[in-house]
Amino acid sequence: MSLHKSLPRTLWTFGQPRPSLTSSSPADGISSRPPLPAMAILPLLLCLLPLAPASSPPQPASPNPCPRRCRCQTQSLPLSVLCPGAGLLFVPPSLDRRAAELRLADNFIATVRRRDLANMTGLLHLSLSRNTIRHVAAGAFSDLRALRALHLDGNRLTSLGEGQLRGLVNLRHLILSNNQLAALAAGALDDCAETLEDLDLSYNNLEQLPWEALGRLGNVNTLGLDHNLLASVPAGAFSRLHKLARLDMTSNRLTTIPPDPLFSRLPLLARPRGSPASALVLAFGGNPLHCNCELVWLRRLAREDDLEACASPPALGGRYFWAVGEEEFVCEPPVVTHRSPPLAVPAGRPAALRCRAVGDPEPRVRWVSPQGRLLGNSSRARAFPNGTLELLVTEPGDGGIFTCIAANAAGEATAAVELTVGPPPPPQLANSTSCDPPRDGEPDALTPPSAASASASAKAAEAAPPTDRGVQVMEHGATAALVQWPDQRPIPGIRMYQIQYNSSADDILVYRMIPAESSSFLLTDLASGRTYDLCVLAVYEDGATGLTATRPVGCNRFSTEPALRPCGTPHAPFLGGTMIIALGGVIVASVLVFIFVLLMRYKVHGGQPPGKTKASAPVSSVCSQTNGALGPTPAPPAPEPTAPRAHTVVQLDCEPWGPSHEPTGP
Repeated sequence: MSLHKSLPRTLWTFGQPRPSLTSSSPADGISSRPPLPAMAILPLLLCLLPLAPASSPPQPASPNPCPRRCRCQTQSLPLSVLCPGAGLLFVPPSLDRRAAELRLADNFIATVRRRDLANMTGLLHLSLSRNTIRHVAAGAFSDLRALRALHLDGNRLTSLGEGQLRGLVNLRHLILSNNQLAALAAGALDDCAETLEDLDLSYNNLEQLPWEALGRLGNVNTLGLDHNLLASVPAGAFSRLHKLARLDMTSNRLTTIPPDPLFSRLPLLARPRGSPASALVLAFGGNPLHCNCELVWLRRLAREDDLEACASPPALGGRYFWAVGEEEFVCEPPVVTHRSPPLAVPAGRPAALRCRAVGDPEPRVRWVSPQGRLLGNSSRARAFPNGTLELLVTEPGDGGIFTCIAANAAGEATAAVELTVGPPPPPQLANSTSCDPPRDGEPDALTPPSAASASASAKAAEAAPPTDRGVQVMEHGATAALVQWPDQRPIPGIRMYQIQYNSSADDILVYRMIPAESSSFLLTDLASGRTYDLCVLAVYEDGATGLTATRPVGCNRFSTEPALRPCGTPHAPFLGGTMIIALGGVIVASVLVFIFVLLMRYKVHGGQPPGKTKASAPVSSVCSQTNGALGPTPAPPAPEPTAPRAHTVVQLDCEPWGPSHEPTGP
């Protein structure tokens, strides 16, 4: 049989047990024939192979199916799970733990739990942007040791603790913008400090930052701090960020930017386009910059013009930062406007030394002890930023001259405060009720200084620093004082006068702006019985520089009259004893009255025979006083005229008038 005749038979039997080629079935009606040679069978098999149905090799089943509403790319490694905008309320539990990319952006996930991302050791990219995440459990990312990028922007995080980013030892990109972050823990970035390249903290509510932790990000290239509430940056905060290429501090509350070695090493640019690789793109617009001598270093650096503007001082407000001349960035040296008068305190009592100074920039106040030591916070003393030094417990050796030093970038000023520490005070009676003698006149009336107050003012003026004697306090009372100063109109360009004053018991320096044509002013908001330091400054326009400057006119010290003090009221122990005595007296009197009433009733009812009872007054009905006896009641005798006397109230048994009660004859 030829090959062409046997081909249809072979096709018909494909897929069934093929008969042997060496024999023929009897049903076929074909006689036996010799077997075909092997070389003849091989072309036949090659022709039949294309007719076989295509079948793919079996694939291993995935351990986790693709989550609902997600798309999974599992045909080749690395695996990707894409669930953007899927309406998810939580991280899907059926994630393939072998995934290298997980995108869960634009959902409604509120919490990232510890078990949500467990065992995903091969994950490289995680996006949780634009969800409603308020809480990230501590250690939620601890298994993601291979993660390179983490996007948490557009959520509702309010704080970031030390354990929430634990385990991210290979993280390079951390995006935390557009949250509500108000606090960032100092150790939050410890695990990724050596690998982090991009850190975005923009559009949050950060008022403070762990600057020491940020200074350890040696590989950071981009740092976004814009649109926060930062009011200050410590000096040298960026000095160790040698790879920093872009720093954005736009729209914060910065009034000044301290000099930093990083800014002097690299050229500063405003925009990244066309910048060389070694340049630093610095953006700090939208801040209320105070353009004084502290920003001269920044003005001297070569930088493109940008939109930064000055907010103060008033002469430069609103002008472009880079358009202001270097000579206009000026500072004012400090001037001590208030200091404590000589103090005398007994040993063992606290003492507060106060020193106030003004200048531009605001001066920093320090204190030096009589022994020449710089004072600060200790177990016996506390130094406050407002210039107050508080000695908690004074000792006899603490007396002497304390020196107040006020310093800023333009200079420094000093003032002396004398402290005398005396013996401990004698014990005082607790129930003292003494009062001051009355004074004639109203306390608010202005009166010329008396001889005693003039002597005290003279002694205080001797202790005060030498000042111009032109400022005088002509009259003063308990709450008012009339201040006068000589005419300063010969000084050209005077715009106004400024009065600065404060009392020894107050921490607030009060300012008053007076028109240029005035030479006196009445202060009406003073406190009685206090010593005030007052200075008058002339505000004028400097013709050489065109800037507003101040010139001291003079200072003075005066004391207001003490107000009338009412007599002391009895102390609480005295009032308590009085109330106890009065209450006891009321109780005793009530008991005596009760006993007296009982005695009277006993005397009326049981002490007198019934026949001897006399009526004290006529009545309109028949009433009888009974003593419990039976039988008819005898008629009472006719009343005898007697002198009026006090009636005794007794209980009478009265019955209505009737025939059975008609009086009988005698």
